[in-house]
Amino acid sequence: MKEAEIKKIVREGYAERVKTKTSCCAPSACCGGDNQLQTISKAIGYTDEELGSVPEDANLGLGCGNPIALASLTEGETVLDLGSGAGFDCFLAANKVGAKGKVIGVDMTPEMLEKARENAEKGDYENVEFRLGEIENIPAADNSVDVVISNCVINLSPNKKEVFGEAFRVLKPGGRLMVSDIVLLKELPDIIRSSVAAYVGCISGAMMKEEYLETIKNANFSEVRVLDETVFPIEFLANDPTVKAMINKMDLSAEAVKEAASSVASIKVQGIKPE
Repeated sequence: MKEAEIKKIVREGYAERVKTKTSCCAPSACCGGDNQLQTISKAIGYTDEELGSVPEDANLGLGCGNPIALASLTEGETVLDLGSGAGFDCFLAANKVGAKGKVIGVDMTPEMLEKARENAEKGDYENVEFRLGEIENIPAADNSVDVVISNCVINLSPNKKEVFGEAFRVLKPGGRLMVSDIVLLKELPDIIRSSVAAYVGCISGAMMKEEYLETIKNANFSEVRVLDETVFPIEFLANDPTVKAMINKMDLSAEAVKEAASSVASIKVQGIKPE
């Protein structure tokens, strides 16, 4: 697929998720409702305290980890979230950096931005703003933020080199990159890699783990390392409505699904922009 086509597919897929409140990289909330979302979120690293501290509609269950947990945010810092969705991680970051800090969410889906801004108003978050833009061309000034975070979004980009280059550009010297993302431990079958449904389901666009880390290093980040790694649970794939549609369309066997799941990992990665 061409880059423009991929972006169109992802944008439309995520616009639909705002309406249906179903997940990307985690199981669907359609059957278990908000309780299911809470269970998913706790399974990927969020605490009860964090889940209860943000507007209810901010958590759409779209993540694959908790980048805030390891980002060591401090009061007064400026944080930029790539692919901010309905604002979940932005609001958690805002609670950490306080009134003297600032959080900027960037998303290319207008429906997501509308929901995020509604949530910001509900939660009275005066230190958070949301900007329309693509993560390959971040709408922020050079050397302007202390921390760049992202949660299960960079894997969707058809040009990850540009994303990490842009993250490096907007960070201040000494600034930190902290992302949770999906990577591959082994190559997926071609039939899955070429699937539109798999792309929106976070699988098809994923990079091999070592290539992913090398791309960050090639963007001139130092101290690039994986802080946490978890093999993606099979039920996270098998229960996702997008993946279910993909399985049915391709007539994949249970063994093929299990093989695909064992190929996918969720990682938390750190990088530093040298002083």
